[in-house]
Amino acid sequence: MNRLTNKHIILGVSGSISAYKAPDIVRRLQDLGAQVKVILTEAGAKFITELCLQSISKNKVHHNLWDENAELGMGHIELAKWADAILIAPASANTIANIALGKANDLLSSVILANDAPLLIAPAMNLKMYQSHTLQDNLSTLISHHTIIIRPESGKQACGDIGIGRLAEPSSIAKQVAKQFISTKLTGKKVLITLGATIEAIDPVRFISNHSSGKMGMALVNACIESGASVTCIYGNITTTLNAKSNNISIVSAQQMYTKVMDNIAGQNIFIACAAVSDFSVKNASNQKIKKDGGDLTLELVPNKDILADVCKLKEKPICMGFAAETQNMLKNAQKKLKNKGCDVIILNKVSSADSGFNVDENEVIFLSQNLNKKIGKNSKQKVAKKILEIFIKECL
Repeated sequence: MNRLTNKHIILGVSGSISAYKAPDIVRRLQDLGAQVKVILTEAGAKFITELCLQSISKNKVHHNLWDENAELGMGHIELAKWADAILIAPASANTIANIALGKANDLLSSVILANDAPLLIAPAMNLKMYQSHTLQDNLSTLISHHTIIIRPESGKQACGDIGIGRLAEPSSIAKQVAKQFISTKLTGKKVLITLGATIEAIDPVRFISNHSSGKMGMALVNACIESGASVTCIYGNITTTLNAKSNNISIVSAQQMYTKVMDNIAGQNIFIACAAVSDFSVKNASNQKIKKDGGDLTLELVPNKDILADVCKLKEKPICMGFAAETQNMLKNAQKKLKNKGCDVIILNKVSSADSGFNVDENEVIFLSQNLNKKIGKNSKQKVAKKILEIFIKECL
């Protein structure tokens, strides 16, 4: 099973003879569905070439914190945002010491400090180095910071000694990474999620819609599935890839979405209304293409049914999360929506910014409930979705 599908993994390769196994680690991660970018330390480059890792990963290999072109766009911060997990394999004694001390003296350590995703370290070194009190103290420090240590294996080492310190097998390392994305917090729960843009016909050629890509909603679908939920996804016009593990139902218009939601809402534990649903549709849309005749064209619009509000009015309503896409008076409008619709949570989504919100890969939101007002800073939609779900589970379940 591809447990790392759509996951972004940074592989840090540090100075150890075991660096020759790094291409195999990349392959094993890819076999589980991951996209992999490699950060090669200066010492790691003594044991394996950048070209080799680039050929296997199909991505540029990063190595220089002082790369002027990369850092013009804050390259180390962008890498940190990109990563869903960071794996250091092999991890040398020096690299382990630097991370334990919180140093940021190279690209790898800087990315680690700027990232809040899982960090996994696979030590590889001589048995005496591994057994030293200093190394073990550093590992204990990392464990106390919730770092996952992939224990080395015992066997014959490059120096000829026999004992513990050999890098764990690449397949085992990849499986340890995959385990970080397995959760049971929503096991047994049924979740219905709407996403994407609805389309309201003017005539057979023209329509009214919006810029929603469905990326935020799909990130929530993926996060719910990872947490063990059974997910039904009702989607409109999207530019993202569907998850094959969800029950996917396609619609076009707001009325079709309303009908499919009501047909599938019974028995759902959670309803997440992430779709950008058109508030209005065209009254008496034309069956034929409207011809341009030089005069003005007036369209009469009628309001569409409010899906979220009507779900919240159900006698046996699920826990409901809605999205408020706002451009002005954002907090006031979102709080009003939370109250008027009767839902449990509103995610305030600023859509006027060019680099977050609609049709881009990043977002920043505010999680609103009766008892909570919490900002989730700008990050990839995958990470924002995970944070939304983490808070939601804590506050509402």
